[in-house]
Amino acid sequence: MKLPHRWSWILGVAAGVTLLDQLTKAWVQASIPLWGVGPSLIPGFFQIVHSQNRGAAFGFLNRWDVSWQQPLFVLITLAAIVFLGVLARSKDNRGWLYPLGLGAILGGAVGNLIDRLRLGAVVDFLDVYVGDWHWPAFNVADSAICVGVGLLVIAQWQGPCTQSSST
Repeated sequence: MKLPHRWSWILGVAAGVTLLDQLTKAWVQASIPLWGVGPSLIPGFFQIVHSQNRGAAFGFLNRWDVSWQQPLFVLITLAAIVFLGVLARSKDNRGWLYPLGLGAILGGAVGNLIDRLRLGAVVDFLDVYVGDWHWPAFNVADSAICVGVGLLVIAQWQGPCTQSSST
């Protein structure tokens, strides 16, 4: 069975994002102790760390003393994956940015879902900081979700693509 072209893009990007996310997290887990600091890639601005987040974006509900948020975030992620499937089935043609964005979001969601199911938390390792001020640590999946949302906004802003026919 041949997948429509849009699905090939979505699933291919999602698989690539998920693979890259899980490989980078495995490297961090093998190289840096939990809550440890690794190499500084841009001194004074960007380093690799090893942290875990039981909450959502930016550490929202990142609490280790309660257990209800884990099933909540798994359910939210599964609902988001279903919603992405609905968007992907849309007949609206928004060009190549649309399936690329959906694939990036799907891959990021799956990457973080794997962590939640496997570890009960998401592995974060990208640490951006200035002085003592640190942005909440994040990972490849989080980055892909943000980029994917940006691509969907651009695709929406551009509007539907029209097929021109030259006869």
